[in-house]
Amino acid sequence: MRESFRTLLDASPGFTPIGEAGNGAEAVQLARQHQPDVVLMDVRMPVMDGIEATRKICAAPETAAIRVLILTTFDLDEYVYSALQAGASGFLVKDTTATELLTGIRLVAAGEALLAPRVTRRLIDAFTSKSKPLSGTPRGLETITEREREVLALIAGGLSNTEIAEHLHLGVGTVKTHIGRLLHKLAARDRAQLVIAAYESGLVTAQGR
Repeated sequence: MRESFRTLLDASPGFTPIGEAGNGAEAVQLARQHQPDVVLMDVRMPVMDGIEATRKICAAPETAAIRVLILTTFDLDEYVYSALQAGASGFLVKDTTATELLTGIRLVAAGEALLAPRVTRRLIDAFTSKSKPLSGTPRGLETITEREREVLALIAGGLSNTEIAEHLHLGVGTVKTHIGRLLHKLAARDRAQLVIAAYESGLVTAQGR
């Protein structure tokens, strides 16, 4: 699979593969060494799994700016949720098309989170519906406005900025402003972390998002 991805990226303008790891520990080491814009991370790997590797990359000051994009399958609900908690910027299923993969990497490299509705709802809802209720409120949630709560709930539902704007009858620029404020107030690094905050706070649930 790594060879196929490298071949695809080598042949695509704007992409330069700079490292290839056979396990999570190697991924962390190569991330520190080469400082890539994006790491494509598998979940199940020897030595160190992709969740722990993602956590180490996103938590270390020298690699915190690197974006991690998780590759997974639909039967890995809990792993995907854990990856987002660890700092991943999103995820793709392994049978994604070449076009979807390239688009996804570009989005994540640009600072966006890759949370397609068909994946977000199925994976995160499946896991949170089995989880015990969480106590407490993420820091900063009490400071957000009612409109920001509405935007946060729609983000957790997997809606794009354009879809949120249409749903709330707002301009896209206004939606982006609300998202920027949410990121600041909730100390979230990107859209993926906003989804985590929405579910963990109980603002959005599997039964009533």
